[in-house]
Amino acid sequence: MLNPVQLVAGALLAFSLSLSPWALAGDTLDRVVKNKTLVVGMSGDQPPMNMRNRQGDLMGFDVDLAKALANAMHADLELSPMPFGDLTKALADGKVDMVLSGMAITAERSRSASFVGPYMMSGKSILATRTALAEIASGGIAVTEVKLAALKNSTSASFVLEAAPNATLVEVANYEEAIAMVTSGEVAGMVADAPVCQLQVLRNPDAGLVTLDKPLTIEPFGIAVSSDDPEFLNLVRNYLRAYEGTGLLTKLRQKWLENSSWVAALP
Repeated sequence: MLNPVQLVAGALLAFSLSLSPWALAGDTLDRVVKNKTLVVGMSGDQPPMNMRNRQGDLMGFDVDLAKALANAMHADLELSPMPFGDLTKALADGKVDMVLSGMAITAERSRSASFVGPYMMSGKSILATRTALAEIASGGIAVTEVKLAALKNSTSASFVLEAAPNATLVEVANYEEAIAMVTSGEVAGMVADAPVCQLQVLRNPDAGLVTLDKPLTIEPFGIAVSSDDPEFLNLVRNYLRAYEGTGLLTKLRQKWLENSSWVAALP
């Protein structure tokens, strides 16, 4: 004769077996499957990771990777552009299913989200005029007292506060604002991910902008998903592992980091 504990365990097992596979899924995976839509948050102003072309459409490394993930999930892709500083909250509030926006994996961010990856390695660099960069480099980033611009709520802003305590941090909403400040002399330089700095040198050949030959740090970019849905986390992790194994990520790196032909599509 079964005891009460065994009866309860048996009832729970029978109930779980009666559920459909998706009934056991977390909120994110269940939402994607039911709606047949993958909502991806990104800033839309982080070239070459994500940016808008002349027609106003989003393009970039992150956009191509998001398309591949949506296709694998048999879902339509809905891109949700917003300021970089709002992405983490949008994920926590369930407004997006994932954040794919050149977001560095950090211990602080991992307290509120789970990360899949890295899918790319980057690092911090400085965009400035040749004279300003020489001034910053002469004494070293740790002792410089100049103004440095960085994206609000980004690891670049955190880097300035930690690595350049004597500098004045000027937080901006987007890179265009920071570049305008650099070219006007309002700030000495912009701290951003190395690919962003390299692109701006190419896009502004007459502005006298330069960047560092080697990044100051090494940062892994990851896909942020909800920590409350391990099934969705595992699904995205498996897809990303497959993309690395089949060479898709290598092709995306070549397309967006090694070939500059796409720059012609920018406004």
